[in-house]
Amino acid sequence: MKRRSPSLVFCVIMDLIGYASYALPFFGEVADIFWAPLSGMIFLVSFGGWKGALGGIGNFIEELLPGTDFIPSFTIMWFIQNAGARKKKLGHSY
Repeated sequence: MKRRSPSLVFCVIMDLIGYASYALPFFGEVADIFWAPLSGMIFLVSFGGWKGALGGIGNFIEELLPGTDFIPSFTIMWFIQNAGARKKKLGHSY
């Protein structure tokens, strides 16, 4: 059974939730302590496989480090996943 990739809307919403910690300067960094592992697990479950595992670890670190919440990791992975799917669909081998 083929795994369904999450939608672009879902990925943007997940990135916006991670970015929301900038709205409350001190509270946001504290909230990231709780959000980082949850976000990493959601990333793993959403994308699956080695890309989901590696991306989940990267997402966890990105959410935990101060000042890096602006990186849209879910959206970047969506583009990576869909670029690969599009190449297969068009028959490109590179």
